[in-house]
Amino acid sequence: MHSVLIIGCGSIGERHLRCFQKTGRCIVTACDSNPTLLTNMKERYGAATFASLDTALAEGKFDAAIVCTPAHLHLPMTMKLLRAGLNVFIEKPLAIDMSLVPDTQATIAESGRFVAVAYVYHSIPWVAEAREFLKQAQLGRILQASVVSGQHFPSFRPAYREIYYARHESGGGAIQDALTHLANAMEWIIGPCTRLYCDAAHQMLEGVSVEDTVNVSARHGHVLASFSMNQFQAQNETTFYVGCERGSVKIELHARRWGFMRHGEDDWTWKATPPMERDDLFIAQANDFINGIEGKPTSLATFDEGVQTLKFNQAALQSAASGAAVEIV
Repeated sequence: MHSVLIIGCGSIGERHLRCFQKTGRCIVTACDSNPTLLTNMKERYGAATFASLDTALAEGKFDAAIVCTPAHLHLPMTMKLLRAGLNVFIEKPLAIDMSLVPDTQATIAESGRFVAVAYVYHSIPWVAEAREFLKQAQLGRILQASVVSGQHFPSFRPAYREIYYARHESGGGAIQDALTHLANAMEWIIGPCTRLYCDAAHQMLEGVSVEDTVNVSARHGHVLASFSMNQFQAQNETTFYVGCERGSVKIELHARRWGFMRHGEDDWTWKATPPMERDDLFIAQANDFINGIEGKPTSLATFDEGVQTLKFNQAALQSAASGAAVEIV
């Protein structure tokens, strides 16, 4: 049994606590400075609790930690945890800028511990299956890709006005909160983004001024890509299209399926996944992280992949502010 410390017990921290418990492979402890949240974690899940990270590290014995704090705290906490000998799972986005990335990379190398980033699309079976199909190049080279996505964000995160989401400085806004998932998934499927132009605006969400609507035109090497998303539409839907030399692939996240169509065919060949609970994806992600701790194969986003997507986030914010395309190096 592993001993896992959850740092930050808001919405995503509570989900991680619950889902790591459900793996049956670890004992989970909660850490948060908010006493109400700690009481909830103790009463709902029977978790031991600590009110500060320093106290937790001084009094507890852990072999892993999940960092679920606002994004500007991710890398300082990650380095502290690595120096204390823990493996680390970092919530997205990795950070809000690149300033601490080199120091963190050096600390990871020195520690020899397992580090991954919580981009959950890596643990979605129908996304992973479509990616593997594309890697086999049965349809030839990838030439173009796009994703269209959106949801009614207030229904999923009613407290969005009071949490990190309300400020870019803590990892908020649609680019760092929602588009970052799509960017990381696209980079996982077709390769790193090398250039982008981003148009973004605050269109509807009440009580915040950060962007809730984003359009991006990008290049991933020779592949042309586009991203379109908003956080106010009625339907919760995400669809990826990938165009290749000899056919196309489509991933319908909301329908739990992916399919392909070769040139000359009249309809899609679909590969569907049976109905799942939302927690099932996060339980799979938790098991993947524990596998990584144990030296087993894992599909989780690596730290370097998280850095690449951080570059995408920063380029998108810069482009939206300047009105100019940005090269990513």
